[in-house]
Amino acid sequence: MTLRLPSAGGELRTYTPREEPAHFVLDSPRPTTPLASRTVFSAAHVVADPYADTSPDAPAAVDWDATLAFRRHLWSHGLGVAEAMDTAQRGMGLDWAGAAELIRRTATEAKAVGGRIACGVGTDQLPPGAHTLDEVRAAYEKQLALVEATGSQAILMASRALAAAATGPDDYLHLYGHLLRQAAEPVVLHWLGPMFDPALDGYWGSGDLDTATETFLQVIAARPDKIDGIKVSLLDAGREIELRRRLPRGVRCYTGDDFNYPELIAGDEQGFSHALLGIFDPLGPVAAEAVRVLDTGDTKGFRELLDPTVELSRHLFQPPTRFYKTGVVFLAWLAGHQDHFTMVGGLQSARSLPHLARAYELADGLGLFPDPAVAEARMGSLLDVYGVGR
Repeated sequence: MTLRLPSAGGELRTYTPREEPAHFVLDSPRPTTPLASRTVFSAAHVVADPYADTSPDAPAAVDWDATLAFRRHLWSHGLGVAEAMDTAQRGMGLDWAGAAELIRRTATEAKAVGGRIACGVGTDQLPPGAHTLDEVRAAYEKQLALVEATGSQAILMASRALAAAATGPDDYLHLYGHLLRQAAEPVVLHWLGPMFDPALDGYWGSGDLDTATETFLQVIAARPDKIDGIKVSLLDAGREIELRRRLPRGVRCYTGDDFNYPELIAGDEQGFSHALLGIFDPLGPVAAEAVRVLDTGDTKGFRELLDPTVELSRHLFQPPTRFYKTGVVFLAWLAGHQDHFTMVGGLQSARSLPHLARAYELADGLGLFPDPAVAEARMGSLLDVYGVGR
């Protein structure tokens, strides 16, 4: 069978899907030993309820069974789950009420199956408009308390409200210092760049990244005992390497660089990055397999597995980068992890058909689909909707 896939230029090309998946996506046999050399989190997407009578600006309607089943899939490969993060459409379809319920449910599931979990703590329960720093701090505190009550590790996410309220670096130093003193256990600090969320431009008190980095390092240096690690999502490998070399002993760097993750995780003679990545949602099985190879000391084998995935990742995360979630959910549908291509907030419309067609072609070429015939049939049905003849 072949498919006619549209390209960005508008022409149709013939594509012949592969017939067998790559070995690492098969359900069995599954390795039982935990990942050893790196700590790896996948930021997981949420599955919408396709039958809900809702609208893009209404509260999210989530299919909880399918959402939790996908987390079990990630755990089964040995990955941790980073919950209620950007990949879960936090602030782009999933409000705080939905995120809080997601955190509670996933934390309960994690305890049941022995899965590792870390959860996003933000300020998105605040209504639109200006807020004082005290209001921002109180919002953070409320979310931190909920995450800690579930027994999950906290990830202090970048806050749109803080970016709008802060007048300079000192406001960040004071507020984060307060939160770190309150945290019961070491947290992960998250620096999300404006390519993922334009409202975060100038975070840490400056639009100059060098200046912002110095403030970020001051926050870390003030309470390294309360910081497990930092997640850096700036899509700048050189900056991340420089930053991780300046971290206090015991503070990890979790790469959030969906463009350069193989080289950052592999590391160099001066260190390496762990991982907390949205791209490891569709790449979960191959990511886990690659890290198991790295566990044996085989860096070359690790790169041979993971390097070929970068083209797909760069495609999904191309500008406007914040819409990468559409491609992630699309691939989950093709892979059979959910029965539909619907997203909370109607975000399935955020990418074009040529973009999705190329994502299918790249993922199929990597062997990411457990049943290539199912993926082919679903891709064909989408092409039918768009009027592309067989």
